[in-house]
Amino acid sequence: MRGGLHLGVLDRFGQEIAGGRRPAGTVLTLAGLEAELGVSRTVVREVVRVLEAVGMVEARQRVGVRVLPEDRWNALDPQVIQWRLAGPGRHRQLVALTELRMAVEPTAARLAARHASTADRARLAELAAGLRLMGEEGEGRSEAYLAADVAFHVLLLQAGGNEMLAALTGPVAEVLAGRATLGLMPALPVADALDHHEATAAAVLAGDEDAAERHARAVVQEVWDAVVAAGGGQRPPRP
Repeated sequence: MRGGLHLGVLDRFGQEIAGGRRPAGTVLTLAGLEAELGVSRTVVREVVRVLEAVGMVEARQRVGVRVLPEDRWNALDPQVIQWRLAGPGRHRQLVALTELRMAVEPTAARLAARHASTADRARLAELAAGLRLMGEEGEGRSEAYLAADVAFHVLLLQAGGNEMLAALTGPVAEVLAGRATLGLMPALPVADALDHHEATAAAVLAGDEDAAERHARAVVQEVWDAVVAAGGGQRPPRP
């Protein structure tokens, strides 16, 4: 999808569905959406096409566009994640994504320690050092810090050579960006978090699989603790 108009309409519609303002079972028509959104039929069709691709709506002739329940959505699609993080269910989404990270990143770190290329090992260490430097300078909320943090975790998922883990880079990048957008990233990162980033990179560099897994788990545990604390200390219930 191209163009600011298309993207604006898509984000509005996607956020309204993800936020519950257009609940499952709602039936809309192309003509009605065209009038409501004030855009052309072409734009409406393109928006519906994208939403169909991620499982949020279903379009049928003589029926219209029906909003589908959450269990039909592509939960790992970066756009769906963005829309959920923009709505009232943001905490539940952050918890679910952090649980996913807890499940996969320690294993990714173990595989990286075993299989990563020399260049990837060196790059992880470089990124961890950069996070340390920026973090200690109080730049934990800066775009540069976020970019380095995303690059670190994306590379960790990719470096082990498992294509299934590599396919999760989009969701992981979105949850990291989402924490920053929601103001959950401290200007001065927790010292232990910086320590464990560096220790994870050092273990991967040394090929120490046990240490890489242990320190990667500690990195995500710190995130988990912060996310749960932000929600009042409890895992949110499913709707």
